[in-house]
Amino acid sequence: MISKYIETSILAIIQGFFEFIPVSSSAHLILVTKINDFQTASLQLDICLHLGSLLAIIFYFRKNLINIFENKSLAVLILLGSIPLILVGFILHSTGIIEKLRSIEVIAWTTLLFGLLLFFADKQTIKKKIDLDLNLKNVIIIGLFQALAVIPGVSRSGVIITASRFLNFDRIDSTKIAFYLSIPALAGASVLGISDLINDEIRFDFVFLLSILLSFIISYLTIKYFLIFVSKFSLNLFVYYRIFLSIILFALIYL
Repeated sequence: MISKYIETSILAIIQGFFEFIPVSSSAHLILVTKINDFQTASLQLDICLHLGSLLAIIFYFRKNLINIFENKSLAVLILLGSIPLILVGFILHSTGIIEKLRSIEVIAWTTLLFGLLLFFADKQTIKKKIDLDLNLKNVIIIGLFQALAVIPGVSRSGVIITASRFLNFDRIDSTKIAFYLSIPALAGASVLGISDLINDEIRFDFVFLLSILLSFIISYLTIKYFLIFVSKFSLNLFVYYRIFLSIILFALIYL
Protein backbone atom coordinates (compact mmCIF):
# COMPACT_ATOMS: atom_id res chain seq x y z
CA MET A 1 0.00 0.00 0.00
CA ILE A 2 1.23 3.48 -0.84
CA SER A 3 1.94 5.62 2.20
CA LYS A 4 -0.75 8.20 2.94
CA TYR A 5 1.95 10.86 2.80
CA ILE A 6 2.96 9.81 -0.70
CA GLU A 7 -0.68 9.75 -1.79
CA THR A 8 -1.26 13.19 -0.31
CA SER A 9 1.89 14.54 -1.97
CA ILE A 10 0.78 13.23 -5.36
CA LEU A 11 -2.69 14.77 -5.00
CA ALA A 12 -1.25 18.09 -3.80
CA ILE A 13 1.13 18.26 -6.76
CA ILE A 14 -1.74 17.51 -9.15
CA GLN A 15 -3.94 20.15 -7.54
CA GLY A 16 -1.24 22.79 -7.52
CA PHE A 17 -0.11 22.19 -11.10
CA PHE A 18 -3.42 21.61 -12.89
CA GLU A 19 -5.58 24.17 -11.05
CA PHE A 20 -4.11 27.13 -12.93
CA ILE A 21 -3.37 25.72 -16.39
CA PRO A 22 -6.09 24.94 -18.97
CA VAL A 23 -6.26 21.29 -17.98
CA SER A 24 -8.81 20.19 -15.37
CA SER A 25 -7.39 19.61 -11.88
CA SER A 26 -10.59 17.91 -10.67
CA ALA A 27 -10.44 15.47 -13.60
CA HIS A 28 -6.86 14.50 -12.80
CA LEU A 29 -7.58 14.17 -9.08
CA ILE A 30 -10.55 11.90 -9.84
CA LEU A 31 -8.64 9.81 -12.39
CA VAL A 32 -5.55 9.33 -10.22
CA THR A 33 -7.65 8.51 -7.16
CA LYS A 34 -9.82 5.97 -9.01
CA ILE A 35 -7.08 4.31 -11.01
CA ASN A 36 -4.74 3.93 -8.03
CA ASP A 37 -7.49 3.38 -5.47
CA PHE A 38 -6.12 6.07 -3.16
CA GLN A 39 -7.42 5.79 0.39
CA THR A 40 -6.47 9.27 1.62
CA ALA A 41 -8.94 11.14 -0.60
CA SER A 42 -11.56 12.85 1.57
CA LEU A 43 -13.59 16.03 1.79
CA GLN A 44 -11.24 17.46 4.41
CA LEU A 45 -8.21 16.74 2.22
CA ASP A 46 -9.98 18.30 -0.78
CA ILE A 47 -10.57 21.48 1.24
CA CYS A 48 -6.90 21.59 2.24
CA LEU A 49 -5.76 21.18 -1.36
CA HIS A 50 -7.99 24.04 -2.52
CA LEU A 51 -6.92 26.16 0.44
CA GLY A 52 -3.28 25.79 -0.57
CA SER A 53 -4.07 27.00 -4.10
CA LEU A 54 -6.17 29.87 -2.73
CA LEU A 55 -3.35 31.07 -0.48
CA ALA A 56 -0.89 30.84 -3.38
CA ILE A 57 -2.98 32.97 -5.76
CA ILE A 58 -3.61 35.56 -3.06
CA PHE A 59 0.07 35.71 -2.14
CA TYR A 60 1.27 35.92 -5.74
CA PHE A 61 -1.16 38.69 -6.71
CA ARG A 62 -1.14 40.46 -3.34
CA LYS A 63 -0.07 43.79 -4.86
CA ASN A 64 -2.54 43.49 -7.73
CA LEU A 65 -5.34 42.68 -5.29
CA ILE A 66 -4.70 45.90 -3.41
CA ASN A 67 -5.14 47.80 -6.67
CA ILE A 68 -8.27 45.80 -7.48
CA PHE A 69 -9.86 46.63 -4.14
CA GLU A 70 -9.01 50.28 -4.70
CA ASN A 71 -10.59 50.02 -8.15
CA LYS A 72 -14.08 49.14 -6.92
CA SER A 73 -15.52 48.69 -10.41
CA LEU A 74 -13.03 45.92 -11.23
CA ALA A 75 -13.62 44.25 -7.87
CA VAL A 76 -17.38 44.29 -8.51
CA LEU A 77 -16.89 42.79 -11.98
CA ILE A 78 -14.81 39.94 -10.55
CA LEU A 79 -17.48 39.20 -7.96
CA LEU A 80 -20.27 39.34 -10.56
CA GLY A 81 -18.32 37.00 -12.81
CA SER A 82 -18.12 34.48 -9.97
CA ILE A 83 -21.85 34.33 -9.23
CA PRO A 84 -22.85 31.83 -11.98
CA LEU A 85 -20.21 29.31 -10.88
CA ILE A 86 -21.17 29.65 -7.21
CA LEU A 87 -24.89 29.21 -7.96
CA VAL A 88 -24.47 26.27 -10.34
CA GLY A 89 -21.90 24.64 -8.05
CA PHE A 90 -24.20 24.98 -5.04
CA ILE A 91 -27.18 23.52 -6.91
CA LEU A 92 -25.30 20.54 -8.33
CA HIS A 93 -23.55 19.92 -5.02
CA SER A 94 -26.68 20.13 -2.87
CA THR A 95 -28.73 17.91 -5.23
CA GLY A 96 -25.99 15.31 -5.55
CA ILE A 97 -25.91 15.65 -9.35
CA ILE A 98 -22.23 16.54 -9.18
CA GLU A 99 -21.37 12.98 -8.11
CA LYS A 100 -22.98 11.58 -11.27
CA LEU A 101 -20.69 13.73 -13.38
CA ARG A 102 -17.52 12.37 -11.80
CA SER A 103 -17.15 9.53 -14.31
CA ILE A 104 -14.27 8.72 -16.64
CA GLU A 105 -16.63 8.90 -19.64
CA VAL A 106 -17.72 12.45 -18.80
CA ILE A 107 -14.10 13.47 -18.23
CA ALA A 108 -13.03 11.99 -21.57
CA TRP A 109 -15.64 13.93 -23.56
CA THR A 110 -15.22 17.24 -21.74
CA THR A 111 -11.44 16.99 -21.98
CA LEU A 112 -11.67 16.59 -25.76
CA LEU A 113 -14.47 19.07 -26.54
CA PHE A 114 -13.20 21.91 -24.39
CA GLY A 115 -9.66 21.30 -25.60
CA LEU A 116 -10.87 21.86 -29.18
CA LEU A 117 -12.73 25.00 -28.09
CA LEU A 118 -9.51 26.30 -26.54
CA PHE A 119 -7.69 25.65 -29.82
CA PHE A 120 -10.08 27.78 -31.87
CA ALA A 121 -10.36 30.48 -29.20
CA ASP A 122 -6.58 30.90 -29.09
CA LYS A 123 -6.57 31.85 -32.77
CA GLN A 124 -8.05 35.27 -31.97
CA THR A 125 -5.65 38.08 -32.82
CA ILE A 126 -7.34 41.25 -31.49
CA LYS A 127 -5.84 42.14 -28.14
CA LYS A 128 -8.13 43.68 -25.54
CA LYS A 129 -6.89 44.61 -22.06
CA ILE A 130 -8.44 44.11 -18.64
CA ASP A 131 -8.14 47.73 -17.55
CA LEU A 132 -9.77 49.13 -20.68
CA ASP A 133 -12.12 46.48 -22.04
CA LEU A 134 -13.40 44.27 -19.21
CA ASN A 135 -17.02 45.34 -18.77
CA LEU A 136 -20.28 43.94 -17.43
CA LYS A 137 -21.22 42.22 -20.69
CA ASN A 138 -17.83 40.52 -21.02
CA VAL A 139 -17.68 39.41 -17.41
CA ILE A 140 -21.19 37.91 -17.53
CA ILE A 141 -20.24 35.87 -20.61
CA ILE A 142 -17.01 34.75 -18.96
CA GLY A 143 -18.90 33.95 -15.74
CA LEU A 144 -21.41 31.77 -17.62
CA PHE A 145 -18.55 29.89 -19.27
CA GLN A 146 -16.89 29.45 -15.87
CA ALA A 147 -20.07 27.85 -14.51
CA LEU A 148 -19.42 24.93 -16.86
CA ALA A 149 -16.27 24.19 -14.86
CA VAL A 150 -18.29 22.33 -12.23
CA ILE A 151 -18.19 19.45 -14.72
CA PRO A 152 -14.95 17.49 -14.29
CA GLY A 153 -12.71 17.73 -17.33
CA VAL A 154 -13.84 21.20 -18.40
CA SER A 155 -11.13 23.08 -16.46
CA ARG A 156 -12.11 26.30 -14.75
CA SER A 157 -8.94 28.06 -15.83
CA GLY A 158 -9.22 26.63 -19.33
CA VAL A 159 -12.82 27.61 -19.93
CA ILE A 160 -12.23 31.18 -18.66
CA ILE A 161 -9.20 31.56 -20.92
CA THR A 162 -11.28 30.15 -23.78
CA ALA A 163 -14.11 32.63 -23.20
CA SER A 164 -11.69 35.52 -22.76
CA ARG A 165 -9.82 34.67 -25.96
CA PHE A 166 -13.10 34.45 -27.88
CA LEU A 167 -13.82 37.93 -26.52
CA ASN A 168 -10.46 39.02 -27.97
CA PHE A 169 -8.46 39.49 -24.76
CA ASP A 170 -4.80 38.64 -25.22
CA ARG A 171 -3.32 35.50 -23.66
CA ILE A 172 -1.73 37.21 -20.68
CA ASP A 173 -4.85 39.14 -19.69
CA SER A 174 -7.06 36.10 -20.39
CA THR A 175 -4.87 34.18 -17.98
CA LYS A 176 -5.00 36.97 -15.40
CA ILE A 177 -8.80 37.03 -15.63
CA ALA A 178 -8.78 33.29 -14.94
CA PHE A 179 -6.47 33.83 -11.97
CA TYR A 180 -8.53 36.68 -10.51
CA LEU A 181 -11.76 34.70 -10.83
CA SER A 182 -10.09 31.72 -9.18
CA ILE A 183 -10.02 33.54 -5.84
CA PRO A 184 -13.82 33.64 -5.29
CA ALA A 185 -14.10 30.17 -6.87
CA LEU A 186 -11.53 28.55 -4.57
CA ALA A 187 -12.90 30.44 -1.56
CA GLY A 188 -16.43 29.29 -2.42
CA ALA A 189 -15.31 25.68 -2.81
CA SER A 190 -13.57 25.82 0.56
CA VAL A 191 -16.60 27.34 2.32
CA LEU A 192 -18.94 24.81 0.70
CA GLY A 193 -16.69 21.97 1.80
CA ILE A 194 -16.35 23.32 5.34
CA SER A 195 -20.15 23.58 5.62
CA ASP A 196 -20.36 19.87 4.86
CA LEU A 197 -17.90 19.15 7.66
CA ILE A 198 -19.81 21.07 10.31
CA ASN A 199 -21.60 17.97 11.59
CA ASP A 200 -18.53 15.79 11.22
CA GLU A 201 -15.56 15.53 13.50
CA ILE A 202 -12.76 17.67 12.09
CA ARG A 203 -9.47 16.09 13.04
CA PHE A 204 -5.99 17.52 12.71
CA ASP A 205 -3.47 15.35 10.95
CA PHE A 206 0.00 16.21 9.63
CA VAL A 207 -1.18 14.93 6.25
CA PHE A 208 -3.54 17.91 5.96
CA LEU A 209 -0.79 20.38 6.81
CA LEU A 210 1.40 18.69 4.20
CA SER A 211 -1.35 18.98 1.58
CA ILE A 212 -1.81 22.72 2.18
CA LEU A 213 1.92 23.44 2.12
CA LEU A 214 2.69 21.38 -0.98
CA SER A 215 -0.39 22.62 -2.84
CA PHE A 216 0.67 26.20 -2.03
CA ILE A 217 4.23 25.72 -3.30
CA ILE A 218 3.27 23.97 -6.54
CA SER A 219 0.40 26.41 -7.17
CA TYR A 220 2.70 29.40 -6.70
CA LEU A 221 5.32 28.04 -9.07
CA THR A 222 2.68 27.12 -11.65
CA ILE A 223 1.17 30.62 -11.58
CA LYS A 224 4.59 32.22 -11.98
CA TYR A 225 5.81 30.09 -14.88
CA PHE A 226 2.48 29.76 -16.67
CA LEU A 227 2.33 33.55 -16.99
CA ILE A 228 5.81 33.47 -18.51
CA PHE A 229 4.74 30.66 -20.85
CA VAL A 230 1.63 32.43 -22.22
CA SER A 231 3.67 35.57 -22.85
CA LYS A 232 5.84 33.64 -25.32
CA PHE A 233 3.86 30.69 -26.67
CA SER A 234 0.39 29.67 -27.86
CA LEU A 235 -1.81 27.30 -25.85
CA ASN A 236 -1.50 24.48 -28.39
CA LEU A 237 0.61 22.38 -26.00
CA PHE A 238 -2.35 22.08 -23.64
CA VAL A 239 -4.74 21.38 -26.51
CA TYR A 240 -2.54 18.51 -27.70
CA TYR A 241 -2.28 17.14 -24.17
CA ARG A 242 -6.07 17.23 -23.74
CA ILE A 243 -6.58 15.40 -27.04
CA PHE A 244 -3.94 12.81 -26.08
CA LEU A 245 -5.52 12.28 -22.65
CA SER A 246 -9.03 11.97 -24.10
CA ILE A 247 -7.85 9.31 -26.59
CA ILE A 248 -6.36 7.27 -23.75
CA LEU A 249 -9.58 7.58 -21.74
CA PHE A 250 -11.75 6.64 -24.73
CA ALA A 251 -9.56 3.57 -25.23
CA LEU A 252 -10.05 2.58 -21.58
CA ILE A 253 -13.81 3.07 -21.84
CA TYR A 254 -14.74 1.70 -25.25
CA LEU A 255 -12.05 -0.87 -26.11
